[in-house]
Amino acid sequence: MSKAKTHQGTAKRIGITARGKLMRGRQMAGHLRVVKSPKRRRSLKRDVAVHEDIRRKIEGLLPYR
Repeated sequence: MSKAKTHQGTAKRIGITARGKLMRGRQMAGHLRVVKSPKRRRSLKRDVAVHEDIRRKIEGLLPYR
């Protein structure tokens, strides 16, 4: 069986913490920032954990993490 290839788009967008949690950025963070409140802009800076429903799918795209 051949080696599985890492999906490069996923690898660039999703980071893995030391404990194995998958972290992703927030959408809507880079466009029309003037309209968003400061509180909303601050929350968009932070990464969030990938939801459990799609975690297994993403782990399949990152076989050698």
